[in-house]
Amino acid sequence: MGFPYEEASWSVVDGAMFMGWGSAAPGLYTFIAAVLCAAVLVIGHASEKKKAKRFDK
Repeated sequence: MGFPYEEASWSVVDGAMFMGWGSAAPGLYTFIAAVLCAAVLVIGHASEKKKAKRFDK
């Protein structure tokens, strides 16, 4: 996979470019982001629950 333009200059770029369009990349990246978000929520909930137990006594 080489450079997509004839010259290596920003003057030929006229818009946004996403190299993964039309492949499995968007779905894969979305899945990875969802897993990371879920992990942060689970870890954060466990941490807050542990801290709250100190005050329930």
